[in-house]
Amino acid sequence: MKESVTHDGSRWSNADDDRIEVQAYDPDWPAKFVAEAACIRSEMGEAFDYSIEHVGSTAVPGLAAKPIIDIILVVPDRMRWPELVTPFERLGYVYWATNPDPNAMFFVKGMPPFGSKRTHHVHVRSPEALAPLVLFRNFLIANPAEAHRYAELKRDLAVRFECDRDAYGAGKTKFVEDIVQKAAGTKVIIE
Repeated sequence: MKESVTHDGSRWSNADDDRIEVQAYDPDWPAKFVAEAACIRSEMGEAFDYSIEHVGSTAVPGLAAKPIIDIILVVPDRMRWPELVTPFERLGYVYWATNPDPNAMFFVKGMPPFGSKRTHHVHVRSPEALAPLVLFRNFLIANPAEAHRYAELKRDLAVRFECDRDAYGAGKTKFVEDIVQKAAGTKVIIE
């Protein structure tokens, strides 16, 4: 029987083994994204119309982050999303079927009890859902002071909520929303 991760209404069953750690920027993160994107492209081949983006803190040079490469897989045909489960399982990902967002799919690689430590997240989204994530990433790249504030917030949250990913994520929400709003009103050019 396949292991599972459950939620009892207050915490995830793997919380003690799936701790949040924020570490200094690792210059190998972009290469890890490139390598994983190549694996995904190889596994998926020409079977789907899709694009791949590196988002999240590991995509921002110099930004402290959880050492988890966040990948957005944009697949326009939502009817085909269920077909992604098998290819990602072959790549060592676990499909997070209990993801509360009905407009997304979420895959995790390395998450306890299926591995020793998370290494990659793949978020499957529709094209229109990509814009805020790219705005956020690009704004932080162009505004190191804001990236520094975000790193400090994440470090504080990681200490306060080391075993509570839900609270950690909720603690970042307002900051992320404010940055996306600022970015939407600002022309950000990344070269």
